[in-house]
Order: sequence, then structure tokens, then C-alpha cells
Amino acid sequence: MTTESLSIQGFACVAGVLLPEECKRLAAHLDTAASALAGTRQLLSHAWCRALAKRLRTHPQLTGTVPVDDVAVQCTYFSKSVNKNWLVPVHQDLSIPVAEKVEAPGFHAWSIKEGGVFVQPPTSLLERLVAVRVHLDPCAESDGPLQVVPGSHLQGALAPARAHAVRDQSGTVTCALGIGDALVMRPLLLHASSKAGGASARRVLHFLFAPRELPHGLRWPHAI
Repeated sequence: MTTESLSIQGFACVAGVLLPEECKRLAAHLDTAASALAGTRQLLSHAWCRALAKRLRTHPQLTGTVPVDDVAVQCTYFSKSVNKNWLVPVHQDLSIPVAEKVEAPGFHAWSIKEGGVFVQPPTSLLERLVAVRVHLDPCAESDGPLQVVPGSHLQGALAPARAHAVRDQSGTVTCALGIGDALVMRPLLLHASSKAGGASARRVLHFLFAPRELPHGLRWPHAI
């Protein structure tokens, strides 16, 4: 059902991907790597993060969601709490990290974030990507969980006005998850989140998996 839900709905919630003790160990790594940050996109430079990425690729509970030949190309960390708080309007994840800028057909909207190069690729590539969001803390409705629009990943890249119209027409599902649970999603899935009002730190590791090779001489900064 996980694979079917990912294909049709654009997301799937998977319980118990990591044990609570493992989440505590990962949180300790984050206390060293990003304790003062509400988020960072650069965690794959750390050995512990690369090891977790390899494990998720072959995790039995995620079988069929991440293609066997895909690699982890990015890990983003989010930590939302009443002290580090924000809301995110409905959107799609349209940018990918690359090693350096190479002009290529269909690749546009180049940007620099945290010193890394990002670009928006053709929709055909975005449709092949899979994100796995591992929750290191409980994330109840009061903790600012993702709100997703089921099936919206099938409509391609959407302009903001169209995105809001699709959200209003289709409605949203709130993805409240427990410690060690994972949300698997397509980056083209419309999603949003509100500010946190609860006690949880809502620490999330967001792994992006993609085909190993990019076209036109482009390269991933990491391919784990």
C-alpha cells in the first residue's frame, strides 16, 4: 500500500522506520552539526548522515518507494518549535542541488543557497524524485506538521495561483507523525505547514533521492 499511495496520492506515512533510541543518537549529532540552526541543506557532508542515507535506500519498510538505483543527493534539516518558528505557504519543491552551474536546456532559475548551487530542472526529472522525511520527534497537529494536497503531484509544476486553486479544490491532509516515523513524498506534491504551538522540537531529516546521473554534464554535489 505504501508504493500505491506514493504513486496515486503522492505521499505515504510509514511508522517505525527508526527506533526512538536511534532518533536520540541522531539528535545528538545534530546538536553538534546544527544546534543553533532552524535548518540547513548541507548534512550529507557528515559521515553519520551518509550512513543513514544508505540505510534508508534499502530499508525494508521503504521497499519500492525509493528505486534501487537511486542515490541520496541532499539531506535538509528542519527544527521547528515555538522558539524557532515559521509557517510555509502551499508550494512544490522545484529546485535541486548541483555541483556547479552548467547551462542546459530546460534547467533554469539558478540560485545560491548556503554556498551551494541550485537549479530548477525540467518537470520530467522532478517527477522521478522521492523525498523521505524522517521525524526525530513526535509531530502532532500543534507542532506544525506538513499539510499535503493528495494527488497534486500528478499535475506538474504549478504557478502559485493554480497551486492555491488546486489546494482549495482538493483539500489537504495533515501528516501528524510519531518519533521515528517517516513521510515519503514526491517533491511535486503541494504541501504547506503552519507555525508550531506545541512543545516538540519537530526535528526532521529530509532526504532527497534521485537518479544517479544527470543529463548535459550536470553533476550532483553528493550521490550517496
